[in-house]
Amino acid sequence: MAHNLSGYHRTLDLFEGLVAGVPHDAWDAPSPCEGWTARDVAGHVTGGQSLIRSLATGEPPPDVNRDPARFVQGDVLMSWRAARKECAAALTPEALLRPVPFGGLGELPLGDFLGGYILEPLVHAWDLARATGQPSRLDPDLVHHAFATAQMVAAPLRAAGHLAPQLTASPGADEQTRLLAFLGRTVPPA
Repeated sequence: MAHNLSGYHRTLDLFEGLVAGVPHDAWDAPSPCEGWTARDVAGHVTGGQSLIRSLATGEPPPDVNRDPARFVQGDVLMSWRAARKECAAALTPEALLRPVPFGGLGELPLGDFLGGYILEPLVHAWDLARATGQPSRLDPDLVHHAFATAQMVAAPLRAAGHLAPQLTASPGADEQTRLLAFLGRTVPPA
């Protein structure tokens, strides 16, 4: 079974472009993720690549929420690129078929899991953009797919304290704004 990972790769490309665009002095800027800096957000998503690699190889997964900046010590872009390269190398056809846990929904092949995983780096791309003063408009197609995933996984994540309470988007808000509000993020007026 071939897996279409184009959305996953497009999301990682988007995130990488934002990491590359962070001004050198902006890594300590606060992010929309309470208590996290821009470096913490980049570390969390970089650690997510280590998490995906561990799912592909069967190794114990790292805790990407505890001290996330540890994943991007020194040059953040170089750390990101190294983690992404190591993860990509682990995504063999056999690894993409490996069953992985998907919360309370049971198990999915890793390749299918990655189709929904775009939610994580996509939303944190927005967080990083907001923290560092970069444009925060996301790819509408990726937003649409991420929103569908968010609606499936939000309840258990909220119950576990890993997701902020849902906010109400203003009437007529676009899908990106509705997604971000659903995930507990306040979107400033345009």
